[in-house]
Amino acid sequence: MVNGKHIVLAVTGGIAAYKACALTSKLVQAGAEVKVMMSESAKEFVNPNTFQALSRNPVYDWTFHEPDPSKIAHIDLADWADLVVVAPATANVIGKLANGIADDMITTTLLATKADVYLAPAMNVNMYNHSAVQKNMQTLKDFGYSFIEGEAGYLACGWTGKGRMAEPEVIADMINRVFEERDTNSLNELKGKHVVITAGPTQERIDPVRYFTNHSTGKMGYAVAAAAKRAGAEVTLVSGPTNLPRPAGVDVIKVISAEEMYQAVMSVYDSADIVIKSAAVADYRPKETFEQKRKKSPGEWSVEMERTRDILKTLGEKKANQILVGFAAESENVEEYAKQKLLKKNLDLIVANNITTPGAGFGSDTNIVTILSKDGEVKNYEQQTKDAVAKQILTDIIDYIERNRNE
Repeated sequence: MVNGKHIVLAVTGGIAAYKACALTSKLVQAGAEVKVMMSESAKEFVNPNTFQALSRNPVYDWTFHEPDPSKIAHIDLADWADLVVVAPATANVIGKLANGIADDMITTTLLATKADVYLAPAMNVNMYNHSAVQKNMQTLKDFGYSFIEGEAGYLACGWTGKGRMAEPEVIADMINRVFEERDTNSLNELKGKHVVITAGPTQERIDPVRYFTNHSTGKMGYAVAAAAKRAGAEVTLVSGPTNLPRPAGVDVIKVISAEEMYQAVMSVYDSADIVIKSAAVADYRPKETFEQKRKKSPGEWSVEMERTRDILKTLGEKKANQILVGFAAESENVEEYAKQKLLKKNLDLIVANNITTPGAGFGSDTNIVTILSKDGEVKNYEQQTKDAVAKQILTDIIDYIERNRNE
């Protein structure tokens, strides 16, 4: 999928710069046209002639070198790129980009480009975990930059931990998938649509130290939010407590309890075109809560529970022109229970899975789903990553809209 694509590779000053040589070679062999930028410190690790030979293009290493007087080099390069990859991305360049500093060829080009930018961090584990670096990375994610994380392992400095740059094969595969999604993406109809997604668990408070919750991590909902944003939608993500980074460009409303999630969803429901409710919302909450920690005492303690509001049912009752999608996380009779929920709650589609199946439960990076539609379609999907499942969910929603457009 990278054949004929324009890829700008920015190499900054770390020992992992040697891996960028292999990455350049792989991309060129796959048919991409690669232009390499190097920082001054990167040239202390790899000679620019190496990248020139591998890419068969001149290397850009000085902002004020203008070989073509009719063009401004860093602007021309920024406009030329279909995709920009920073590998390795040091703490220094991450900090500069997060703060809008443009003092060399790489940073001036990155601030000028409208292409998607992917960064592959590489640094000492203590640098990586430093609060300033983490803050800068989160800032860049909020700006819309993406990160290609490497695995924890032995580092050149002698430490072991996170900070090792992703392998060239991993980065090349990611680049290939980015272009594959672009070239095969049929989700352009989401452009101009407002998609509301719920994700994660809720926490139902007992006292200041205790609460009821569930095993949901929010991974599926966050993947759907990211996919919807890539498809051009305006996305609002109503999220229970998770440890996941905010998907780039997505408006996130953080909530804790089922009641807070209800209020947040209802506040945006009227403006929504599509609502995808993947959150695992508590069905019950403690009837009595305590302002102070309830102290241990002899004997048993019974907590009386009361029903929370049924958000999905309420949305189904109030539905006007919205497409409403629910989730059914079941442990038995999956398709039967999903069909019942589809009808009972006035849904358009429902995504069902068996949480007891390996590779499909809470916290997994993969899922195995069945998608049922109100008009009778039932589609079973094999185990896929949650990113792939998210894309399939959106594709099935659009197919459903097309099938029922004239009704």
